[in-house]
Amino acid sequence: MTKVTTLLAVSIMMTAPAFAFGQDDGRAQPRGGRRAAVRTHIPAHGPVPAPDRPLATTHEPRAAAEHPNYSDERGHPNAPHVHADDRWVGHDSGPADPRLHLDIPWEHGHFTAGFGRGHVFRLQGGGPERFWFNGNYFSVAPFEYQFIADWRWNGDSIVIYEDPDHPGWYLAYNVRLGTYVHVMYHNDDGRAGG
Repeated sequence: MTKVTTLLAVSIMMTAPAFAFGQDDGRAQPRGGRRAAVRTHIPAHGPVPAPDRPLATTHEPRAAAEHPNYSDERGHPNAPHVHADDRWVGHDSGPADPRLHLDIPWEHGHFTAGFGRGHVFRLQGGGPERFWFNGNYFSVAPFEYQFIADWRWNGDSIVIYEDPDHPGWYLAYNVRLGTYVHVMYHNDDGRAGG
């Protein structure tokens, strides 16, 4: 009986981690009665620069242009997100995007605590207009508030990337959700400004 119990215990110990870590296929998983993305992938790099082109004029109604559909595959979030192959979905407006133009880029300083997957930060409080971690303060671009409804401002892990197209903006990638938004750094007293 001891050999069977030992064999069973060893089998459970060896298969449980493989089962737990193998569950994240990069798709949204149900949690607590609602669908929330379960992510563990952290992009190796930020997005590649978008082609330098003026924004195309469109005949779409204004509302459709302001609320594009980012759900490019079944189970993917309808928010800017990053695929497992490090493709940044939704980062394609290019440097001519007027919503991201700043007359004085980096007016509140440059973020220097580290970029990319080697620098994961845990949010310590706040909300869209002002959030922080480790004494670094940021604000989310107001036109992207719709993409942060599920963020946990006092606990989510994020990674900061430089935005290659929009001077003065950074990209905050939410590790739990697999989504990202444009953020501005504020090294002053933490108040959002602009």
